[in-house]
Amino acid sequence: MVIIKTITSHDVRFPTSLDKAGSDGMNLSPDYSAAFCVLTTNDPNLTGHGMTFTIGRGNELVCGAVDLLAPLIQGKNLSELTKNWGKTWRYLTSDSQLRWVGPEKGVIHLALGALVNAIWDLWAKTLGKPVWRVVADMTPEEVVQCIDFRYISDVLSPNDALEILRAAQKGKADRIQEALNNHAVPAYTTSAGWLGYGEEKMKKLLQESVQEGFKYFKLKVGTDLEEDRQRLKIARDVLGYDKGNVLMVDANQVWSVTEAITHMNALAEFKPWFIEEPTSPDDILGHAAIRQGLSNTTHGAIAVATGEMCQNRVMFKQLLQAGAVDIIQPDACRVGGVNEVLAILLLAAKFNVPIVPHSGGVGLPEYTQHLSTIDYVVISGRG
Repeated sequence: MVIIKTITSHDVRFPTSLDKAGSDGMNLSPDYSAAFCVLTTNDPNLTGHGMTFTIGRGNELVCGAVDLLAPLIQGKNLSELTKNWGKTWRYLTSDSQLRWVGPEKGVIHLALGALVNAIWDLWAKTLGKPVWRVVADMTPEEVVQCIDFRYISDVLSPNDALEILRAAQKGKADRIQEALNNHAVPAYTTSAGWLGYGEEKMKKLLQESVQEGFKYFKLKVGTDLEEDRQRLKIARDVLGYDKGNVLMVDANQVWSVTEAITHMNALAEFKPWFIEEPTSPDDILGHAAIRQGLSNTTHGAIAVATGEMCQNRVMFKQLLQAGAVDIIQPDACRVGGVNEVLAILLLAAKFNVPIVPHSGGVGLPEYTQHLSTIDYVVISGRG
């Protein structure tokens, strides 16, 4: 029996603003940070670790919210929490007072992500498996039991989810083996793409990324059209158009709907696969309009991606219902942890929309590896 004894939060920050690592059109000087959550148990050799990514100021607020959520699991038996995860999720998001400062969004939900992911980490350690394999070894019925279907059952019912998961059983063993061989899902890099980097640094880092074997590259855009054109020209000079290298761009919400359509039509000649976060993350109909406005540029369609700032499964449900996106990008911290991501992955599968989880930042690439692998192995079969 594993009993959760203590829950502590840790405010960890890195001065990335000093060299503009992580800089983009909206966030010019981020200090990449994380609110870490550590669970101790009655076994001194068994702990659980989770985190939520922030970019500096305000990280202390998330740590404070972790501390407020801690009593909900302190003293609990781990197996009682994990035997019906959907019920546990409802319990953790339904505190009659804390819910008022959400619900299921904002600082309290970021904190929940650290807490929930720490429970998953602890559980996986007791099973001797990585988190992705814990989910991969579940039956479809067990995966469905991890999810709270409140607010999404009109679009994705438990039976819908079971149908998707059962269909994905075909070839699952082969996909597990691919994951074990580290060949399941390709990675992308933004290492050269930060907006604060000079042209020579960007070019050098792109060349290094190509040499390392990357095929997917993301660049930040959005402050000045001519500067964006110059940056994308440099990128294409390195990447080419016929070498199998894929270019993606990210505006981090800086544009209005009209600006996004105008700006991206002007960049279409560089053939980006998608524009990420072209406008406010809450503007579902705006994303739909942008998608329509980029569906037939002079150089072909540009896909629309968003999700890193979308708060919960309800937002993703509406984005998908509205036909507003071509790619969704859930953040394992912002949406409150693994359980909510499972719901979002199944919603995406229902609408046949691919996922590219939000990555970068402190700890997020580790989460992304697990979530992308879960999607490929368990749900969509799409690498």
